[in-house]
Amino acid sequence: MIRLALIGCGRIATKKHTEAIIKNKGFFDLVAVVDPVKEKAENIANIIENAGLKRPEVYTDYNEVIKREDIDMVTIATESGYHYQISIDAMTNNKHVLVEKPMALSTKDMDHMIQLSKEKDLKLGVCFQNRFNPPIQEMRKKLENGEFGNLLHGQISIRWNRNKSYYEQAPWRGTWKLDGGTLMNQCTHGIDLLQWTFGEIEEITGRIENFNHPYIEAEDFGSAIVKFKNGAVGIIEGTANVYPKNLEETLSVFGEKGTVVIGGLAVNKIETWRFENEDSHPFQNLPDPDTVYGAGHVPLYRDFYDSIVNNRKPYVSGEDGKRAVEIVLAIYKSSKEGKPVKFPFEFSTEEMKEYFKKVKE
Repeated sequence: MIRLALIGCGRIATKKHTEAIIKNKGFFDLVAVVDPVKEKAENIANIIENAGLKRPEVYTDYNEVIKREDIDMVTIATESGYHYQISIDAMTNNKHVLVEKPMALSTKDMDHMIQLSKEKDLKLGVCFQNRFNPPIQEMRKKLENGEFGNLLHGQISIRWNRNKSYYEQAPWRGTWKLDGGTLMNQCTHGIDLLQWTFGEIEEITGRIENFNHPYIEAEDFGSAIVKFKNGAVGIIEGTANVYPKNLEETLSVFGEKGTVVIGGLAVNKIETWRFENEDSHPFQNLPDPDTVYGAGHVPLYRDFYDSIVNNRKPYVSGEDGKRAVEIVLAIYKSSKEGKPVKFPFEFSTEEMKEYFKKVKE
């Protein structure tokens, strides 16, 4: 059993990380839960205990937990802006780290996390759970078997709704210091899938706007044209302005010998599946998940367990986690500078604060 501490007991921890831990009960022992708001940590402890598992100890300071020698790994599900420092502190204390997206908010911080995990020979995984969606896995098989032929172009469209009450629930949301906007918070899962499908990036031209959320610092809409190194072109569209509720998250992949569109609420349903001698797929009738988070945290946790036990990279590694955030940072940088951004580059969300304030004014 891997002995685990969960740091951050808010919305995603309550809805998905507890489910993943409970459903992987033969592989993980949740030893401790941590949150500055003790009631939140107590709530998670109650959920675990009510599921018939041993009640974890409750803490308000993660520094006390990461020094415990009886803990093998930590899951970090705090506000995004704290992911970097907690990850570094945990790995410094020889803990494997599974961190929620985005893994950090600057290219330098992500590089530091990846480098430290290598130096300490620790596993660093990132929660891009939609990679485990059955339709995505089916498409991945076609991709790895070369059945698309040359990839031509693709698009990710995240058309969701986030209203004022969503941001009022947690004041860190929509801030440049601790979050970023729609692209960084809501859209990184889809952006990860686009990049995972098409490969390394040469340059990005992006634009962001705040159309309808004047009470947040960052964007509620973003778009970009991506030039991949293999010659393919990608289109990114992300918005939190869809009225009156979430509409879709759709990935479209166009190759010389295949066309696939995976949509639904959260890239969970095959809408188009066309290859030679194939014009449909059983997963075209899958229902939408209960929430946009989907059901991928359960296999994500199991994979992370296997990566520790078998000493291999997690299916979604630190390097994987960096790529999606890097794309968002490139869109921010391109919008700020008014020109394409070539890879590699350095940038941070905090570099957007004064610029975007002036744009909104």
